[in-house]
Amino acid sequence: MKEITAEQLKEKIDNEESFTLLDVRDAHEIYISDIEAEKLHIPYEELAVRLNEVPKENSIITFCRSGNTSGDACKLLTDSGFKDVASLKGGINEWAKKIDPTLPVY
Repeated sequence: MKEITAEQLKEKIDNEESFTLLDVRDAHEIYISDIEAEKLHIPYEELAVRLNEVPKENSIITFCRSGNTSGDACKLLTDSGFKDVASLKGGINEWAKKIDPTLPVY
């Protein structure tokens, strides 16, 4: 599984690169902590039946709380034919530690 660091993701966001940021956390987690960027939210439990909502032509970067579930999401996407998929290493908690310390770690 390919991973991307919080710093690399921040650079992509700042440079306005074209990719889909896919949040696979449960809906209530968005209210705890969130990355300020355009994103698609599909909880991991729903991803298999909502794959048609994920644009295949884009690079996909998945994230969750700590990186485990987003790794599973990467495998599901890759197994479903998506080519350029990566997981945010350490999830949003790593993002909070390295990029936005105002966010709570949970």
